[in-house]
Amino acid sequence: MTAHVHDVVGIGIGPFNLGLACLADPLGVDAVFLDRAECFRWHPGMMIEGSTIQVPFLADLVTMADPTSRFSFLNWLKQSGRLYPFYIRESFYALRTEYDAYCRWAAEQLHQLHWNHEVVRVEHDPVDDVYIVQAMRTDTGEERTLRARHVVVGVGTSPTIPTALRDISGRAVHSSAYLENRDALRATDSITVVGSGQSAAEIYRDLLEGAREGGYRLDWITRSPRFFPMEYTKLTLEMTSPEYTDHFHRLPLALRQHLSREQRSLYKGVSCDLIDDIYDTLYRLSAEGPVPTTLLADTEVTAAEWDGVRFRLSLRHGQLGEQHDRETASLILATGYSAQTPPFLQGIADRLDWDALGRMDVARDYSVDGGRGRVFVQNGEEHTHGLTAPDLGFGAWRNSSILSSILGREVYPIERRIAFQDFGVPADALRESTVPGAVVR
Repeated sequence: MTAHVHDVVGIGIGPFNLGLACLADPLGVDAVFLDRAECFRWHPGMMIEGSTIQVPFLADLVTMADPTSRFSFLNWLKQSGRLYPFYIRESFYALRTEYDAYCRWAAEQLHQLHWNHEVVRVEHDPVDDVYIVQAMRTDTGEERTLRARHVVVGVGTSPTIPTALRDISGRAVHSSAYLENRDALRATDSITVVGSGQSAAEIYRDLLEGAREGGYRLDWITRSPRFFPMEYTKLTLEMTSPEYTDHFHRLPLALRQHLSREQRSLYKGVSCDLIDDIYDTLYRLSAEGPVPTTLLADTEVTAAEWDGVRFRLSLRHGQLGEQHDRETASLILATGYSAQTPPFLQGIADRLDWDALGRMDVARDYSVDGGRGRVFVQNGEEHTHGLTAPDLGFGAWRNSSILSSILGREVYPIERRIAFQDFGVPADALRESTVPGAVVR
């Protein structure tokens, strides 16, 4: 008996592959999605009370591809009796807890999601020209094998630990595990937050209110020259567009690497409202006397030690070049996340494209298998596609593109030009001719 072959096996069920499942559901696509987790949970360690997602609610699982989808955030609001309160609230930005609840609601409606399945290996069957996905049930130990024409890898990103902090990372708390460790952190006499982005700011703000009353000192250290805000002007937001992604993808590797560092403030900064709230809180608390806190910008952690009781951090000031040390009882690493190549892809590594730095060389259509259009990547292509890779607002567009490749037709309309600006040389630009004195178009 011939084994069943699925149209798609999705590996990992974060917001992006969950969105793919939602968009594929009404199309009759034979899709199966696997994840080693027990259920959907979106950044549980950062569900700080009152925190919001940093993109408008339209950046849900489906709306930017199909505004009529039953899996939209607005439909979840309606079904949960929250549509009118959300309307009266007059904010485009959903609470982080709302977004998580919305995603779990969508996941519960999809029978093709299989939890407690850890993918251990992907291989290619050259006889039938299909991919073999081997998984292990984490709850029962049962092995499971699936066959598919297409594979979509959406395992997300992993916590990043800077080299200088790796030796003590087992003692420190990464921001991804903040909430579960918050009470223990507050019970110590000093807490240091390392990082420059939204997570670092949210954690600092969450701990700041209780610093004096709780009896702990709170420090915030960032190697960035300042506590910089996320750039959120409208013409800058046009960089989260198909046109800019086209432009970025065509650039040489070295230039893409440079731009990735240069463009950090476009999506890795702190919201302006939160920066203002932190300042206002510091000002209010200072009315009762000195606040037990220090904010250190342009300061890099160059080394760290743990003596069994306290952390000793070696710091270097960027502008001054001066070294100094600081001790703290607790250390929180809000040092971000990065994409890693999943080890289960080793079995098909020879069928995939790789760049000079050993990373997957993802094509413009999000495939990574030499133009075959059979293996796709979700949120692992920041080095090839730029700042749209982790952007929730671009997830539905990417899924529309992936589904178009899989089905051979464009089911959901794909916008190809949405920006008012040009990111390269305009097509109608006057260009210099090789003939002296001549100008050609």
